[in-house]
Amino acid sequence: MTNPRLALALTGADALPAPGRVLVIGAGPDLSDLPKERTVVVQGFRPDNDALAAQGWTVVPEIAAATGDFAAAVVLLPRSRVAARSAVAEAARLVAAGGPVWVDGQKTDGIDPMLKDLRARTAVSAPIAKAHGKIFRFRAGAGFDDWRAVDLSPAPGFVTRAGVFSAEKVDLGSTLLAEALPERMPARVADLGAGWGWLAAQVLTRQGVAELHLVEADHAALACARRNVTDPRARFHWADATRFRPEARFDAVVMNPPFHAGRAADPALGAAFIGAAAGMLAPAGRLWMVANRHLPYEAVLARHFREVAEIGGDGAFKLFAAARPVARAQAAAAPPPRRRR
Repeated sequence: MTNPRLALALTGADALPAPGRVLVIGAGPDLSDLPKERTVVVQGFRPDNDALAAQGWTVVPEIAAATGDFAAAVVLLPRSRVAARSAVAEAARLVAAGGPVWVDGQKTDGIDPMLKDLRARTAVSAPIAKAHGKIFRFRAGAGFDDWRAVDLSPAPGFVTRAGVFSAEKVDLGSTLLAEALPERMPARVADLGAGWGWLAAQVLTRQGVAELHLVEADHAALACARRNVTDPRARFHWADATRFRPEARFDAVVMNPPFHAGRAADPALGAAFIGAAAGMLAPAGRLWMVANRHLPYEAVLARHFREVAEIGGDGAFKLFAAARPVARAQAAAAPPPRRRR
């Protein structure tokens, strides 16, 4: 489905300048209203990045890789207000002075506060409202450097960036899971949906761990993990955990899997992580995971593992240990993980 607001915005006098490259920040997989041959898309979520590349778009995982000159930009707002401001600031910096920067978003993603913030700094076109959102335009130029992303410090010795999961503090579920892990763990371990690396760092304190593979679909989160986890035993994989295939099976998996598709809770995402974990494990492999207490994962675990036990938690979370994965082919159409917000 095309973006109805973008299609309306790019008509008549507001048509994209030509020639000149177009920068897109934060896009989903459908950009059919834009000229593919001169558009560069910044998309750090691996499933969407792969989908765009398969459609023939030029796509990069981070803003630092969007080099060269741009005549225009389109910013599709993320839900985080700080991350949205950073995306707008980068667009204003990379587009030639005076070039158009369109800002598009749903009401639920903060398009109205962004419109108010931009009007306080620069001239903004009349917004087009449609399909529960708005799009408007301003001219690129100076004056947005204070909106650019800066490091956050959610825990001593760790850095994150706005927009990644649990950027401002360690997730309570991960804390509970780390406390429940045994003092000695198997040699070859994977952390699925590793985020910015806090849980992985706790795993590396356990005896017996020879390798730890951090698998994360969010490029920005994995970039933080590379800074946070400097142990030489760590291996980093920018990948969709539900489709990741290791070179050799793991002895253990730990995970705090995502459970949201957009704003809606979707237990199928966690179920896909469980199936993927079972497929990555050796016959005697073990899984430790945490889940929100209301999510019905017990039956899924029982289908994929011969031994399953609830090992603790609190009123909000439950912890599971599972062992001896059932040998079975994984479903080919496992749903991709979505960012947890």
